[in-house]
Amino acid sequence: MTSSETEASRRRALLEALPSIDELLSEERVMALGRGVSRPVLVEACRSAVAEVRRQILSGDEVRFDVERVERQLARLGRPSLRRVLNATGVVLHTNLGRAPLSARALERLSEVAKGYCNLELELDDGERGSRFAHVVELLKRLTGAEDAIVVNNCAAATLLTLGALAAGREVVVSRGELVEIGGGFRVPDVMRESGCALVEVGTTNRTRVADYVAAITPATGLLLKVHRSNFALVGFTEEAPRSELVALGRAKGIPVFEDLGSGALEPLHGEGLPAEPTVRDVVSAGVDVVAFSADKLLGGPQAGIVVGRREVLGRLARHPLQRALRVDKLTVAALEATLEAYRDGTADVELPARAAVLARPEALRARAAALSAALAAAQVAHRVVASTARVGGGALPLAELPSCAVALERVPAVELHARLRAGAPPVVARVNDDELWLDVRCLTDDDCLVAARQVINAVRGAPC
Repeated sequence: MTSSETEASRRRALLEALPSIDELLSEERVMALGRGVSRPVLVEACRSAVAEVRRQILSGDEVRFDVERVERQLARLGRPSLRRVLNATGVVLHTNLGRAPLSARALERLSEVAKGYCNLELELDDGERGSRFAHVVELLKRLTGAEDAIVVNNCAAATLLTLGALAAGREVVVSRGELVEIGGGFRVPDVMRESGCALVEVGTTNRTRVADYVAAITPATGLLLKVHRSNFALVGFTEEAPRSELVALGRAKGIPVFEDLGSGALEPLHGEGLPAEPTVRDVVSAGVDVVAFSADKLLGGPQAGIVVGRREVLGRLARHPLQRALRVDKLTVAALEATLEAYRDGTADVELPARAAVLARPEALRARAAALSAALAAAQVAHRVVASTARVGGGALPLAELPSCAVALERVPAVELHARLRAGAPPVVARVNDDELWLDVRCLTDDDCLVAARQVINAVRGAPC
């Protein structure tokens, strides 16, 4: 018998030894594992376990089936796909990790609204139908100085709605240096085309003047667009049209001015490593007719796109068919209202987790790193505390470098350890730096540091995380 025939025979014997699903379900150990689990879930776990072994055998591995595989599949099926992770990357608004965490007030409001009915579109005073925006409009007007507001499901949707309502079939003039690409490969020109507008680029990549806009205006011009470069920066020999001059031009020509502000700071951010960022009130005060910004970036709330501006212009957006297609649900409205209340009450810097993380003081970061270090030292895990540089992330403040602290794990394979930590409960997501795994503490709470230490200890020892 040739070696290939011997291999085929061995593989066939291993496959024939695999149990049937019925055999597994009648086995005592499997029945014990299935107590408290629905039968469909137990059947799926058995099928997945057998299929896993079959794939390994067919790929050339010499493995045999054991019931522990069913147990692992049950654990996998019982774990939600979307779940909480500990963010030890040092990136505050990490898009892959869900951007801004919600405040305790927002979570409480979400729970209250989600567990029953609510007055989403009902005026309780007169019993008539109301607007879902009414719950946040007054807060937004107060915080931004705008005459009116609308909320849709993200800032790209806000831009799409504004362009479609104000300039469909017409030309939109924008600086070539502001044609940004946002996350996921989507680009401002693409959004503009989908809204039915004709893009008119002016200026050069690094220098655009008001005169460039003036020269581009024709009877077909429907909108002057300014896009804040919130996710990248131009440095060196640069120039851009001042907002005030663009507004004056729009007024003189009777053309609305729209600014996509992106990151959406409601209040200034002051601290080491934080460059100046225009607030929404700054832009509204300059006379810009329509301003769009994100709710889940510097604002620190749920994913949403907010549009504020002049009442007459916002009315056109509210009446556009896209508005209904892009509108937010009751949970977003509830979380956004609670988030805006923190700004109204003057507690945003401490109440909103993302804002608090960006503004975290050095002594607080050193204390967290010391607590994480002490827990690891007690378990004799080799490490050192290091100075780190954190980022705002989420397409906001690209030049910001936030001094931070991290714990660098020594004498362990960084990639393998990181994989074990990501597989834990809760998963820990850190960053690999020069073949070391670094846990930056800026986005961890004091309690998170202790949980992260436990997960690291288990991962280093090879125990389940």
